[in-house]
Amino acid sequence: MLIRLGYDIELQLSQAMTVVAVLNVHPSRVADLREPDEIQISPEVERQQYLDSFGNICTRIIAPAGPLHLWNSTLIEDSGEPEGAGWEAIQAPVAQLPPETLQFLLASRYCEVDRLSETAWQLFGNIAPGWPRAQAILDWVHDYVTFGYHFARPTKTALDVYSERQGVCRDFQHLAIALTRAMHIPARYATGYLGDIGVPYGGPMDFSAWYEVYLGGKWWSLDARNQKPRIGRVLMATGRDAADVAITTSFGVSWLNKFSVVTEEVVQSESPMKTMTAAGMAPASYQS
Repeated sequence: MLIRLGYDIELQLSQAMTVVAVLNVHPSRVADLREPDEIQISPEVERQQYLDSFGNICTRIIAPAGPLHLWNSTLIEDSGEPEGAGWEAIQAPVAQLPPETLQFLLASRYCEVDRLSETAWQLFGNIAPGWPRAQAILDWVHDYVTFGYHFARPTKTALDVYSERQGVCRDFQHLAIALTRAMHIPARYATGYLGDIGVPYGGPMDFSAWYEVYLGGKWWSLDARNQKPRIGRVLMATGRDAADVAITTSFGVSWLNKFSVVTEEVVQSESPMKTMTAAGMAPASYQS
């Protein structure tokens, strides 16, 4: 299966500033690309590409005041198969986990593991460790949290989601991550493309959020918002929570003028692309 990926973003910068963009396909999927994955930038500016501490591809942009236009279109090959489940995946004791996974057991900006630990053990302590426990957490969050774009706010944390039982896709993932970490299963936030391949068209959306758990010696994709395995999920970045994988970070005051995303299966000749406007992962950018 071939999937057309792309985005069209315009920021309005109040002054000359640095902007860091996390817009490339993750290095783990680069071998699947069938066209170049290069950020197009207008106006012509100085840029530098680098890997951050989580292994994500980032681009530092030195931009003048005014509009900053970022866009791209690329093609990726995918198996076309629904993502797998690891029902036999074993949960390793913390003492045996790879050192690089240990940071994904700790509390982070949006995932208060310490404050949700007692709740997690009350809810899931009697469930078999490993995949059954991870699946139970996913199912609980999916069933007990109500989705709605009007529930979004940039300061909402996992504890807020647990208390309010409302949120957008990133909020579902933050709560699931915090509860999973509390049960000593490494869990990390993930962002990327997820179109409506194999499911009914779900309406406008932006880059999607999900999370990954480390079981049986590998990372598995889970999605507390959508719950069911999906086709054509394309990873862009992973981190401790949404703060680590912001699509753009502006080091100064900026505004979002335009934002759309494309992710659509290509059948024979390319069909018209489906444009998706920003919504479910607000905010798509951070300022500092």
